[in-house]
Amino acid sequence: MDFLKRHRHRRSWLRPAGRSVGQLSTIALVLPALLLPTLVRPATATSTRPATAIPPNTTAEVTSNNDEYILGPGDRLQLDFFSVPEFSKEYQVLPNGTLNLPRVGGISVQGLTVRQATANIASSFSRYLTRPLVTLSLVAGRSVNVAIAGEINRPGAYAMNSALNGTSGQETPTLTKLIRLAEGITQSSDLANVRVQRRQADGIRTYRVNLWQLMRSGDAAQDIRLQDGDSIYIPVTTNLDLALARERTRTNIATSSNRPLRIAIVGEVNRPGPYTIFEGAQQADNRTATPNSVAPSITKALQISGGITQMADLRNIQVRRLTHTGEEKVIAVNFRKMLRDGDILQDLPLQDGDRIEVARATTVNNEELAEDSRSSFSPDRIAINIIGEVIRPGGVEVAPNTPMNQGILAAGGFNSNAKKSVVTLVRLEPNGTVSKRDINVDLAKGVDEAGNPPLRKGDTIIVKKNGLANIGQTIGTLTNPIGGAFSLLRLLGIIR
Repeated sequence: MDFLKRHRHRRSWLRPAGRSVGQLSTIALVLPALLLPTLVRPATATSTRPATAIPPNTTAEVTSNNDEYILGPGDRLQLDFFSVPEFSKEYQVLPNGTLNLPRVGGISVQGLTVRQATANIASSFSRYLTRPLVTLSLVAGRSVNVAIAGEINRPGAYAMNSALNGTSGQETPTLTKLIRLAEGITQSSDLANVRVQRRQADGIRTYRVNLWQLMRSGDAAQDIRLQDGDSIYIPVTTNLDLALARERTRTNIATSSNRPLRIAIVGEVNRPGPYTIFEGAQQADNRTATPNSVAPSITKALQISGGITQMADLRNIQVRRLTHTGEEKVIAVNFRKMLRDGDILQDLPLQDGDRIEVARATTVNNEELAEDSRSSFSPDRIAINIIGEVIRPGGVEVAPNTPMNQGILAAGGFNSNAKKSVVTLVRLEPNGTVSKRDINVDLAKGVDEAGNPPLRKGDTIIVKKNGLANIGQTIGTLTNPIGGAFSLLRLLGIIR
């Protein structure tokens, strides 16, 4: 009691003329409430109202202000009593949600904001102190347990360290930090309608967060501070816009650069099948890539699968993509626009599980073939066959769209027995038929479909013997004693 008397005596001289200590206490508690702006605008009143009720052109901002932080077990608080240093120190909220304070014992603060807890503590100490002035501040928050689902690479529950303003070496748990912890958004995410469900005193409320406003205009209010028990949902976008797809990859909440992507590519490529690719440079085996900062795209997939065939329809490439709901989204791209107009948006960034389909062309345009052969996703070499009277008959590798004359020269050129005026070209056509035609050879002729056609993968050139070589071979056969006899018997029909 002597201590309390001394305290009352010590407080008496602090009362200014014209104002009571009670009036000052009221001002100290009320004035901050008048000055602080209202930052929370709930999108729904209770959990019974669905998230679709959120107006499409409004944004509910969830504040990160200390006054909205809900206290719970594990929080560390600094409690200061004006002019009573004996009670002023750091306290921790106990597992039962209380603060064990001198004189008054346990005071429950669980589920209260810092401001509400301050009022309760001041009220409890009013039995022992004359109109106590109390300041309560959060030193370090407890671990925040949150959940995230939807178009995120690793959905699930996460525990995040909590602090205010980076105190105690910890970081404030925010929405973007949680997304990065979950390895980033998918390419099908709707960043304009991210939903946050939060337990509050009047029930569960749903808020909408527009992360595009954060990424495009730097609206930091959209990067909300998370609270214990928050549930975040990132829905599927209804707008598969190619420009938005590329913009997503530039954000710091995109898929991690060292995450492997498992994709499949089928159709008119030289090595169709499944592949695992990273953001980076292609390895020698063409089946994986070393990480760097290059975003994986359709072009990367075409390159590691050996490039397109000459039958590829670059106007008709499709990417089939599964969302978290199991629905398949089909994205059509036109690489002809990219080659002719430089439309880089057609080179769609890929995500894990994508399937790329390259359609087969029904007709072949030689001008487009030449254009394709110069592209970065065309193979460096194609295989053709040259048989007959050339110096090195057999399989030959040449550049795509190499003229027929150069193909013959790649096999060493005609030998002395070759019929140099005419060769036969055998080709598998896009419709599955095999064409065969004789072509008059003119080694001085440029690329020409009639006289010196560009070669395609799998073409076969047949070089026949000239007439003199055929006659010489026949005479040589007849003059051979044994061979000639058998040949004569065959000619006479005596043996077969």
